[in-house]
Amino acid sequence: MDFQNRVGSKPGSAGVAGGSESNVDRRERLRKLALETIDLAKDPYFMKNHLGSYECKLCLTLHNNEGSYLAHTQGKKHQTNLARRAAKDARDTQTVGIPDATGAVGPRIVPKKVAVKIGRPGYKVTKIRDPHTRQLGLLFQIQYPEAAEGIKPRHRFMSAYEQRQEEPNKYFQYLLFAAEPYETISFKVQSKEIDKTEGRFWTFWDPDARQFHLQFFFKHDRPGYSGGGGGAGMVMDRGRAALMGMPEPGTNPLNPYSYGAPAPQPTFIRQ
Repeated sequence: MDFQNRVGSKPGSAGVAGGSESNVDRRERLRKLALETIDLAKDPYFMKNHLGSYECKLCLTLHNNEGSYLAHTQGKKHQTNLARRAAKDARDTQTVGIPDATGAVGPRIVPKKVAVKIGRPGYKVTKIRDPHTRQLGLLFQIQYPEAAEGIKPRHRFMSAYEQRQEEPNKYFQYLLFAAEPYETISFKVQSKEIDKTEGRFWTFWDPDARQFHLQFFFKHDRPGYSGGGGGAGMVMDRGRAALMGMPEPGTNPLNPYSYGAPAPQPTFIRQ
């Protein structure tokens, strides 16, 4: 009797399953096993978003249903990330060698340090200008009379797009000062490049007077600009200016007799 070509038969239905069919069956078995053993309410990485789908906060993956998420938790990517997170937590948490009542060694609990702010510090801002290079700069003097022992004030420059107090303006940046137990203060300065060469940018903390000093200069907008007619403040020499095709320092490009060219001789008219 021909059982293969009869009506209603499915040729190949009893064949060996391929790789894709095996993966689908394996994932389905893992999903059913996870549904029986895992409580999603206690999973810290399971999250349902506003679109109705599910997310894994550890692996940053999206899933259409709970079964897909549970199958993902049994996969290699999720298990690898769990191992990395456990190793990171073990490094961050220092253990002590004193066992508890059960004999197990537990992690040491480090209390979070909460500083009580006492207000804003006093400050003084002075505009300065270098007498040779004619660079503009600022000098900040911040008073911290109640600063804690061993605390050195810190500072940093912040872009206008990092703050949330006002509308960002690309023409300005912020200079922040911080020291416990005072509040962090900021100053709005021009968004120009800071000259951080030797001697142009410096800070100093006076522990006796409890005063923090910071001084900096802005770089010139025009390369080779000296601000004067030459001398000690000249930045670019004549040879370099000639190679770059720029006018010589201290000269007026609109005046042909400003430098180098011979001055016109006076003309005498006899009457």
